[in-house]
Amino acid sequence: MASAALGLAMANSPLAPDYEALLHAPLGSLDLLHWINDGLMTFFFLLVGLEIKREMVEGHLDTWPRRTLPLIAALGGMLVPALIFMAINFPHPENWRGWAVPTATDIAFALGVLALVGSRVPTSLKVFLTSLAIIDDLGAILIIAIFYASDLSFVALAAAAVFAATLYWLNRRGETRPLPYILLGVMLWAAMLYSGIHATLAGVVLAMMIPINHSSDGKPSLLHSMERGLSKWVAYLVLPIFGFANAGVSIASTGHMSLVSPLGLGIIGGLFLGKQAGILASVYLAKHAGIAALPAGVSWRQIYGVALLCGIGFTMSLFIGLLAFTDPEKEAVLKLAVLVGSLLSALAGALVLLTIAPSKAKPAS
Repeated sequence: MASAALGLAMANSPLAPDYEALLHAPLGSLDLLHWINDGLMTFFFLLVGLEIKREMVEGHLDTWPRRTLPLIAALGGMLVPALIFMAINFPHPENWRGWAVPTATDIAFALGVLALVGSRVPTSLKVFLTSLAIIDDLGAILIIAIFYASDLSFVALAAAAVFAATLYWLNRRGETRPLPYILLGVMLWAAMLYSGIHATLAGVVLAMMIPINHSSDGKPSLLHSMERGLSKWVAYLVLPIFGFANAGVSIASTGHMSLVSPLGLGIIGGLFLGKQAGILASVYLAKHAGIAALPAGVSWRQIYGVALLCGIGFTMSLFIGLLAFTDPEKEAVLKLAVLVGSLLSALAGALVLLTIAPSKAKPAS
């Protein structure tokens, strides 16, 4: 968030022309901003893919009983924000492509805020939020692949399929050296760049092919090693650079549009109101229908706090929004709306959870 605030400050300062010139400086066939969004963010999606695979294979989502509640909560938390956005923007078809912007949750920021409340939340609540956000990330990835592909090149897609198949073959034959996966991953990214499907999804495909089985000598698997090695780089380099480059928007550039325009209200309402309503209602229905049990030792107030935190869209919401819109005015509004919606969700979620004393937290019934 600090890097986003810095980018916002730069874009509204006398240094704004230099900020824009830097982002649009050509580097080969792409400018710096495209290298950040199409190249650097691939590492973010690679890390997300590794986390999804680990959780599905050996983590908190390794069985269907464990997946049920976070899956239902994630679906509700994506459906209701999209409905709120479309309800507000239905008279404005030019905004419809932004329906998915408020459906995303930024797992890093949500877990970061949850960590601030310390002992007020049980471990089971942290597990629930992590599982919900992982499934939410998977949903966002599918949305990007299905709804934001354009100008498909079947030649490039065929090349990408060949590279993906080769990665799968390496996995099946038990290859554990990182270099072959890295080289094929780069070729897969290059093919995806020209395929019409966003190039960053190459990181997810690569992650699915990384072996997770531990070696016979007890060393960590390649997946665990890569995840551990990438996590700090993504947290302290990739995401701050992305935030600095994409959150910077000149307030004046919103023109006749504003945060109270249908686009702005749809995003803010979806993130702040839609996320909490969708998740809370889904969890309530799942519990009282006997489909899933609540996390052990968790109160409804804590569930509500987590539902609020899931309205922190930031990284994924900005990413989807930039795929949805190319008009500068719409981009400016969506960036501000994502920041406002995410900040409101973070503050409200933290406030709800901070007012719960550890000794008074009672299991939900």
